[in-house]
Amino acid sequence: MNLMIKEISFITDFRAFITLIENQKLSMVSLHHLNKNNMSRLLIQNLSKSYSNGVRALDNVSLSISNGMFGLLGPNGAGKSSLMRTLATLQLPDSGKLFFDGNDILKNPQEMRNQLGYLPQDFGVYPKISAFDLLSHLAVLKGLVNKSDRKEQVLSLLQQTNLFEVRNRAVGNFSGGMRQRFGIAQALLGNPQLIIVDEPTAGLDPLERNRFHDLLNEIGEQKVVMLSTHIVEDVHDLCPEMAILANGQLILKGKPADLTERLNGKIWRKVIDKSTLSEHQSLFTVISTRIIAGKIQLFVLADECPASGFEQFYPGLEEVYFAALFGLQHNIQEGFSC
Repeated sequence: MNLMIKEISFITDFRAFITLIENQKLSMVSLHHLNKNNMSRLLIQNLSKSYSNGVRALDNVSLSISNGMFGLLGPNGAGKSSLMRTLATLQLPDSGKLFFDGNDILKNPQEMRNQLGYLPQDFGVYPKISAFDLLSHLAVLKGLVNKSDRKEQVLSLLQQTNLFEVRNRAVGNFSGGMRQRFGIAQALLGNPQLIIVDEPTAGLDPLERNRFHDLLNEIGEQKVVMLSTHIVEDVHDLCPEMAILANGQLILKGKPADLTERLNGKIWRKVIDKSTLSEHQSLFTVISTRIIAGKIQLFVLADECPASGFEQFYPGLEEVYFAALFGLQHNIQEGFSC
């Protein structure tokens, strides 16, 4: 039966990904594989990418990533999606190298695709097809040709993503959170070893966000899961390792707890009136502001108390993020003793 299909960017990305799989034969290359439990599995070396409009999306990015959840933080336009699309073999970099389990991704992209699960930022669906039928169709495209094995895996993933009870419902009628969980289900088809999720919790309500966090945490123990987001809480809640990307450059990397501890004693808070905000911004290295009960809370980076009225504030990952974006500047005026 002919169906009216809405063209959505996810379908374009997924078709491009599947077309590459279908149109290329697997290149059998003898490789020395890394120990998956004790060593880095994904190596990104000096990766750069520019577009025809002159935008330099990636600028000499290098990362080493082992099993587990890895958080990639950055503002909109930082280059996160460009990095994810490059890792997913949907585009080539201008320069640099990529390795996964010893395989040169740029020389042998098909071997990477066979181990890849990808949930892109813009995720759409064939709206009139049921979750079971659509996931089964995507499983065929991913190479699961045995009908019995395919059905078993599809039902298992629907159960794992808490969609089993609605498996016969049209995916176009799913809520945003249900659609994201369906996106993870399709990304897990074929037991991939590298899973890329790009801005997965944007727009989700708190309950669905927590469900999604539980799901990501569950699948991230024996695989490499790259979580790309601009939501600091996602990385704080899920990722033992993280990096911050801005203007296409990697500006910070480490364990969230270690990065937070580095800022201990250097973040100062003060409640001010809105009318004095510009004055404070001209005097101090203001990394962020928050409005609480109509008053502005000012957060300043300084090695010592910048002025009277400031109190020391124990930093969280949000302060690490904003301090990194502001370049860890220390041009603070000398002030009074608190």
